[in-house]
Amino acid sequence: MKGWKKDLIALAVVAFLIALLCVGTKFQSVDDYYLTHIDDITPESETVFLSIECKTVLNNYDDLDEALKEEKYVPKDGVILPRTEYVLRNGDTVFDILDRAVRYNKIQMEYRGASENAYGSAYIRGINFLYEFSCGPLSGWTYRVNGEFPNYGCSKYRLSDGDVVEWLYTCDLGRDLDMDMYESVR
Repeated sequence: MKGWKKDLIALAVVAFLIALLCVGTKFQSVDDYYLTHIDDITPESETVFLSIECKTVLNNYDDLDEALKEEKYVPKDGVILPRTEYVLRNGDTVFDILDRAVRYNKIQMEYRGASENAYGSAYIRGINFLYEFSCGPLSGWTYRVNGEFPNYGCSKYRLSDGDVVEWLYTCDLGRDLDMDMYESVR
């Protein structure tokens, strides 16, 4: 009988600790986490701006994959994410901010990691279900920072306070974005 009482007391203590842990813990889904854990911007925060656009598709709509000819993939104004301010964390790259923004805004994104390609940088395969070649043989995603098209991958470009990042869908290898491919490679 004596051992049975010890077991009952031990079980009660364990139940109490579990109840205490559950009361002090907030359980959330992944979606809830990203909706509630975006950094709060304060006057002291270093920040960057990010937008995602596919306006070039509007001028090349006939070339767009038939399955994507819906406003949920290509908004009427071509803006998937308007210019939005995000807190800049130490060491953030263009990829880090994009990844955080699409998760927070529940925008689909698919990428190939830096170790999976010859360039040693993340490669954005698709955003909002628009992929490379979704709107012709020269289409895909590119990015611009402060009006310039960098000549290296998005996970290698470290951001600074006040930078403006634009993710842009091109239907003509950047020429429709006034991007000179030969100039950006030099």
